[in-house]
Amino acid sequence: MNQSDMIAKIRQGDGFIAALDQSGGSTPQALKGYGIEEGAWSSEQEMFDLIHEMRARIITAPCFGSGKVIGAILFERTMDGNVAGKPTPQALIDVGVVPFIKIDKGLEAEENGVQMMKPMPGLDALLERAKGLGVFGTKERSVINSANAAGIAVAVAQQFQVARQVLAHGLMPIIEPEVNIKSADRAESDELLLAAILEELDELPEGQRVMLKLSLPANPGLFDPLVIHPKVLRVVALSGGFSREEACRELAKNPGMIASFSRALLSDLRAQQSDEEFNRTLGAAIEEIYQASTAKVPA
Repeated sequence: MNQSDMIAKIRQGDGFIAALDQSGGSTPQALKGYGIEEGAWSSEQEMFDLIHEMRARIITAPCFGSGKVIGAILFERTMDGNVAGKPTPQALIDVGVVPFIKIDKGLEAEENGVQMMKPMPGLDALLERAKGLGVFGTKERSVINSANAAGIAVAVAQQFQVARQVLAHGLMPIIEPEVNIKSADRAESDELLLAAILEELDELPEGQRVMLKLSLPANPGLFDPLVIHPKVLRVVALSGGFSREEACRELAKNPGMIASFSRALLSDLRAQQSDEEFNRTLGAAIEEIYQASTAKVPA
């Protein structure tokens, strides 16, 4: 796939984006969910080797390259590693999956109801390296915990500032200002977020586009103006703590949004499963998320 092929696949492709980007502090939790307890490694390197083995097993599973997964978001170490003897981004491209990379370095402490992204030293060098490996785009996450208009505006402005840096390197940014689904004023946060994103999109130069990764809205269809916006390549949804069944049910109510699930995709996979069982389990999850991404129902 060349750049034009990747743009077309992400813009028009039937399917969803797999989030394989657990990193840092979330890695032990991801491994535990996979059936590997914390005592199974004696160093950080061994821990990351184990999570890479899990991701390589997913990427090389026949069902992953079936056409229903159109993109995958990688952790930096995963991007720099190899799968089936190839650089990971190339291994994805070879099975028709568009590679992205997570670039944020985690979250600041909450202030004004939001958690901003920490500084990203060396971002330009990382973006150059990613581009050289054939990566198509990036993803960066901040979190909205309450409906504070000023806080949300600042968080979204930071996201778009980073997105402009990404665009300058010829990569496609996925902007992810996650609304905490456990927030008491979640619906109001969704409304404020929509307004802030639309304002920032107005400031983007003509011809530039971004992607958006958003929590499933409390009111289905709320993000329709973003789905059809000419400066938005695609709107994808995170599962945000919902079970796969819940996330798929909510996603199916939102036309134009496709999944970019992590826990909801991987929750039933275990290191102890035989290859046959692993592939069958992953295939069932892929099919369920694919259907929710492509076969919509009335809200």
